[in-house]
Amino acid sequence: MKLTTTCDQKSCDCIVLGIGPEGQWSATAADLDTQSGGALSRGVATGDVSQKQGDATLVPLPGSAAFASVLLVGTGHAESKDIDAPLAYRMGATALRKLSGRQREKVCVELGAELTDSVAEALVAGAVAGTAGQSLYHSEAQLFPPQLVAFLGVSEEALVAGQAIGEAINATRRLVNEPGNVIYPETFAEAATEVAKQWGLEIEVWDEQRLEQENCQAMLAVGKGSVRPPRLVKLTYRGNPQQTTPPIALVGKGVTFDSGGLSLKPSASMLDMKMDMAGAGTVLGVIRCLADLKANCNVVGYMGLAENMIDGNSYRLGDVVKTRSGKTVEIHNTDAEGRVVLADVLDVAVKDEPAAVVDLATLTGACLVALGADTVGLMGNDQELQQEIQQAAEQQGEWVWPLPMYSFFDEQVKSKVADLKNVGAGRWGGAITAAKFLEAFVGDAKWLHMDIAGPAFAESPTPERDAGATGAMVRTLVHWLRKRK
Repeated sequence: MKLTTTCDQKSCDCIVLGIGPEGQWSATAADLDTQSGGALSRGVATGDVSQKQGDATLVPLPGSAAFASVLLVGTGHAESKDIDAPLAYRMGATALRKLSGRQREKVCVELGAELTDSVAEALVAGAVAGTAGQSLYHSEAQLFPPQLVAFLGVSEEALVAGQAIGEAINATRRLVNEPGNVIYPETFAEAATEVAKQWGLEIEVWDEQRLEQENCQAMLAVGKGSVRPPRLVKLTYRGNPQQTTPPIALVGKGVTFDSGGLSLKPSASMLDMKMDMAGAGTVLGVIRCLADLKANCNVVGYMGLAENMIDGNSYRLGDVVKTRSGKTVEIHNTDAEGRVVLADVLDVAVKDEPAAVVDLATLTGACLVALGADTVGLMGNDQELQQEIQQAAEQQGEWVWPLPMYSFFDEQVKSKVADLKNVGAGRWGGAITAAKFLEAFVGDAKWLHMDIAGPAFAESPTPERDAGATGAMVRTLVHWLRKRK
């Protein structure tokens, strides 16, 4: 799909326009209404055209009109001058998802001349993201991105940036949607290596021998039951080589398939466990995007990759594992494996002395119980860092919410036979006790944990995206890192 900022009306199949409160028209929409003999205004009057946010109505136009059809996307109660980045992203994604239902050669998108570059970026990113889905292995194509999309009133800089963000979201979604027989620790590391080659990034891949040398016994324990050995990927982006402050560390959980191990999951709960590497996939997508944008920041991504399977060598309940940091962990549940993997990965990141550590993990079902399927749980030890991420998420239209890290939760992850156990006391506060376990491995580093178990993978589609992987938090983290001083 090629993107441009100019449009030849005569060769354009469809134009995308916003429709605001009380059928508010842009000048282009008013012209098309006149050219079509009032077809658009009649559609609004009869209720066939909706301005409700998220609604998209395709209206065929007669030969007398400049375009063959117009797609009217509702802005809700927002006038065109009030469209912000979250709404622009949703409108772009909704429009192109709708139009990708069949092949179209050329589409124009025009939301108004008042769009700032940040809003225009979001519009383009949403449009790019709207053309991709989870139908990776259908014999026949399910989505048909237009050959060319022209964004009118959008600067060339915003177009390029928006395309980079949208493509990074789709790259993350593609990784997470891939089945476990395609993406496993070794092939994920290969995908990261390709990203490093394409954008000239530094990369280290630790195989099982290097993990053994580095005393990453926690990662190795989780991966013992699989024929696919673990990997740790360290990917470095230096967008500001002159910067004297340390880089930001992004840490991602990358359990490429999670059977639960000996604490075996039911079949229904195991079906989508290819998505348990979404944290690592998000880290890779963010760094790819920063490199594509040539962002003025320094970031190191640490991706802990393992497959949690079962054989006679699997780690057991009651086992005690000595982590890279020297702390010991008693295993009470082999299905609480992500935090065991992250224990070693966080130690690697913290020993590099970053300015701050942000980890992303599909860590707990308890976070879904607490916050629902669309909200990321935030837990950490630095209020300023947490507020920065929360503000960035709000500006991008992604949902996050802090959970309390009270000190009494520390007691719930203490073991009688080791320093820690890998689950809390009973069912309650499971997202927080998981974060408390992780906190034991970050020392004095500024740290934020993002539990993305809900938003990373969706059971049902929406007007703006397919079911499956969502690419949640790519926009938020890219925005935060680009603007961070």
